[in-house]
Amino acid sequence: MAGRSPGRMPHARLVPALLATLLGGCTMEQYPQTTLSPQSDYAWSIQRLLEQQVFWVVVIFVGVLLATLFIVLRFRARPGAPEPKHIHGHTALEIAWTIAPAVILTLVAIPTVSTIYRTQAPPPPNALTVRAIGHQWWWEFQYPELGVTTASEMVVPVGRPVSVHIETADVLHSFWFPAMGGKRDAVPGRVNRIFFTAERPGEYPGQCAELCGVSHANMRMRLDVRTPQDFDAWVAAQKAGPVEPAAASLAARGKDVFRASACIGCHTVTGIAAGVIGPNLTHVGSRYAIAGGIYPNTPENLGHWISDPPARKPGSLMPKLGLPPDQVEALTAYLSSLK
Repeated sequence: MAGRSPGRMPHARLVPALLATLLGGCTMEQYPQTTLSPQSDYAWSIQRLLEQQVFWVVVIFVGVLLATLFIVLRFRARPGAPEPKHIHGHTALEIAWTIAPAVILTLVAIPTVSTIYRTQAPPPPNALTVRAIGHQWWWEFQYPELGVTTASEMVVPVGRPVSVHIETADVLHSFWFPAMGGKRDAVPGRVNRIFFTAERPGEYPGQCAELCGVSHANMRMRLDVRTPQDFDAWVAAQKAGPVEPAAASLAARGKDVFRASACIGCHTVTGIAAGVIGPNLTHVGSRYAIAGGIYPNTPENLGHWISDPPARKPGSLMPKLGLPPDQVEALTAYLSSLK
């Protein structure tokens, strides 16, 4: 330490910290909802447009910076130099700085308008239609052509166009899977549309992107992109009726609890109940999460959710039913068996 100025130590420590911060911005795995990792044709259209805009912004920035440096160095004050000559107007400059912005705006407008028309075009005839209906605070996905309904989990085949018809059952919501492309608002009394073709199998998180109430941040969803064969298998499983629990089992007792409680008035289980207020529970046991996508679908979480929904999710429209622990356990076993 001898001979080193103590005042320089903070700067020496600051440089590694700054470098770590800058390099941390390059980590994509920590941010699964990034828009900078396109996974569909729609998302790639937006990415290419962004790259073009960034290119022109950099060109403009560098040009303005160089012009500014030239002016500062060329016309800086010098000792003994006479006062600069005053010039009123300069035709060439006036023309240049009028034409230059027009050219820049044209270069920006052409790819922008082209991308808008391309992403707003009608979907291909072979597109899979999915109705995405926003509720406070969960997403319902209906497949009209397939007779399938699920919640908080949208399953699509890789390589096939998907046309999403976006609606709302109550207030404004916004449909957004960042890896698949842009957002679309769910507006009362209106159907908005978006279509995309997923490029590779995988799971991609989504989120309501419009403030819609106290649990807006808890209105999550997941896109499950599967191979055509796996998608067909999923459809077949979804179209099958619910699994019948074994006689005298805990799940069979839970089925009786379901039929005797308020659950039957809000939820659908094929062949048992036809409620439309809450999510369809016909195959709830096979879903990755519950409560609008915020809790992993485990028996423990399901039991806590059934016991006291408002305590687990602020503003939950599912009330506390006041079921005794043994009925909660039985109902949990029954719902977990619905796969």
